[in-house]
Amino acid sequence: MLDVGANDGPFARQLREAGYHGRIVSFEPQAAAYEALCRAAAADPLWECRNVALGVDEGEVALNIAANSSSSSLLEMSPLHVASAPESAYVGREQVSIQRLDSLAGELGIAEATVYLKVDVQGFELDVLRGAGAALERAVLVEAELSLVPLYKGAPRFEEVLNYLAELGFGVLSLEPVFIDPADGRLLQVDGILGRSGRPT
Repeated sequence: MLDVGANDGPFARQLREAGYHGRIVSFEPQAAAYEALCRAAAADPLWECRNVALGVDEGEVALNIAANSSSSSLLEMSPLHVASAPESAYVGREQVSIQRLDSLAGELGIAEATVYLKVDVQGFELDVLRGAGAALERAVLVEAELSLVPLYKGAPRFEEVLNYLAELGFGVLSLEPVFIDPADGRLLQVDGILGRSGRPT
């Protein structure tokens, strides 16, 4: 399990509670969230944490820190997002490291693994996927946060991410609503799980 955008580890904890006992590698660039993530994983020998953002480019980038932590992003937040969830407004910035997942593939042993790739990076999903060729080649499932409207400036739309994954042979297995505008009930964001055609899921 590659847990990209782990925050303080809720997804990995849910996996353990659901009975998954295999290896987890969690990636989280935000300093405070990473510290909490490490505490959560400390007693689990098969849960590894990496303090890095993932994308296409490599180097140092500015991460926008949200008041609720989980909405932090490398992208500027749209007014619609702030209006729909005021607790997500940005309150600061910090410099973080960014790498391609491909550049870590060797040390992570991805070429010999069966991969479930989960990507929850607040509008940066397509960049992560474009830097994750080796992991996508080994992936049987991809889980990604998908926006139906612009929530972060420059972020891809729902169909852009789906089309990119479709070209690699992934089709939609399920979609779950995760963010609804409280003002009018409009669906803003879903969590999608996609599986590769012709491979066991």
